[in-house]
Amino acid sequence: MARITMDDWEEEDTLFLLESWARDGLTEVQIAENIGISARTLLNWKKRSIPIFLALKKGKEVSDYQVENALFKSALEGNVTAQIFWLKNRKPEQWRDKQEQKVDLTEAVKIIDSI
Repeated sequence: MARITMDDWEEEDTLFLLESWARDGLTEVQIAENIGISARTLLNWKKRSIPIFLALKKGKEVSDYQVENALFKSALEGNVTAQIFWLKNRKPEQWRDKQEQKVDLTEAVKIIDSI
């Protein structure tokens, strides 16, 4: 059986396949399994090969945009969970669960001293 090399996966057709798998939502572990290599090997390839890195990145970006659009559409259609998720991530200062309380210590000391 022929050894799988990074060079084999830097060809136009194999880069397209990598991008397609990433676009379809496969994890890098699943992509590595499809290639027949370990996840660690794929990680090393991404560090050493700009074409492989970019193919995976481009594929992930496409699916991320699709999910973002679906989330946005769902929020607009009245899905309260989607609305909450959207607001917590887009406007965390106004919508996060934990709100910061600012306390003026000089006022607190005045209150304590007056007691």
